[in-house]
Amino acid sequence: MELLLVAILVALLVGGFVWWRREQAAREARSLADVRADAQRWYERLGGQVMNLHGDAPAVRQALVDAAERYNAAGSQLEQAGTVQQYRLARETALEGLAYARAARLALGLDPGPELPPLAAAQGAGELTKERQVQVQGQTFKAGPQPGQDTPYYYPGGRYQGRPVPAGWYSTPWWKTALGAGAGVLGGLLIADALFSPAFADPGYGYEAGYQEGFGDGADYGDQGDAGDQGAADQGADYGDQGDFGGADQAADFGGGDFGGGDFGGGGDFGGGDW
Repeated sequence: MELLLVAILVALLVGGFVWWRREQAAREARSLADVRADAQRWYERLGGQVMNLHGDAPAVRQALVDAAERYNAAGSQLEQAGTVQQYRLARETALEGLAYARAARLALGLDPGPELPPLAAAQGAGELTKERQVQVQGQTFKAGPQPGQDTPYYYPGGRYQGRPVPAGWYSTPWWKTALGAGAGVLGGLLIADALFSPAFADPGYGYEAGYQEGFGDGADYGDQGDAGDQGAADQGADYGDQGDFGGADQAADFGGGDFGGGDFGGGGDFGGGDW
């Protein structure tokens, strides 16, 4: 009798475990299907924007080039994705591409449409609210909230080597390699210091409002000697007040390219596609 009870108990335990494993597998499958569909949706919307937007202005052309690069990268990521995280990375890349497409629409004078979902890479970076112009070792660098002849390079916000870089339009893509950005021997951090450090006056992206929060985040980097302390203080001082996740240099957060593949998020209808 006792053996029978033990056998029944073991059978119940085994059956329960098998049922639990099946339910867990079903939940994982549903979760994977959901993130795959979400990433695919943003990717297809980006494709529509890339196909339908055209313009000759330098700011428009550059934004569309960046959008197309993210479209290709997101497509490659989707083909290789097999996990929830990989599909999320593909979604982020597509959203970055949509951010560039949205910037192109603004440069064309078109309605940009509804706001896009926040980018993980742009958390805490903020956005430019006024024009900036600085001289760094004899070279002029400009930035501002609107596209222009002198500021044709859009950046959706993120981090460059740990420093928050606000969204806006820039005279040169200094956040890329020095050679690619045309910055010569100048380091990107030196340019960022000149453009955004409070030592060069109001950085123009919510410094006063974002200082306390940003300083706390910068301090969390820890004591790294004099250079580390200064870096934490600078980073705290330079934090903006926007973003939703964090990380400008997506190479650090997602890997690959400037952001790992993209630069903004997309949403709403923009006349066939979506930036």
